[in-house]
Amino acid sequence: MNGFNEQISKKAGELFSQGYNCSQAVVAAWADAIGLDKNTALRISCGFGGGMGRMREVCGAVSGAVMVLNWHFGYTDGTDQTAKGNVYKIIQDFAARFKEENGFDSIVCRELLGLPGASSPKPAERTNEYYKKRPCKELVELSAGILGEFIEVEK
Repeated sequence: MNGFNEQISKKAGELFSQGYNCSQAVVAAWADAIGLDKNTALRISCGFGGGMGRMREVCGAVSGAVMVLNWHFGYTDGTDQTAKGNVYKIIQDFAARFKEENGFDSIVCRELLGLPGASSPKPAERTNEYYKKRPCKELVELSAGILGEFIEVEK
């Protein structure tokens, strides 16, 4: 990982530690680099935490990365099948890389956390114990770092 990617990865981890959810941490860490203002980044990504509204589905760190990839590589012509296929390939390749490197071979929140499905919509309190028992910060940093390498490769 180069210095820029390490910086973004660390920034994402810090944002998570400040109380932002996984998706927000990844998108906000990348906001400046992709030309998105931080408040917009935080707002558009806020509902993807906890595997989409604490339903424990797709990991918020992955959802955030997908938003950044969309912003960077996205298309606006709904009839452009080539562009659509290119974006889908990029997303699938990113997900495969995340699964390969995270030690869980998954992009699903409940599988990454070892938890059952959906939980209360009430956010978990961020205590020292919370941070000790969950791999979320590490997954956020991993996602943000892979994302940086991935964008470099795809430029």
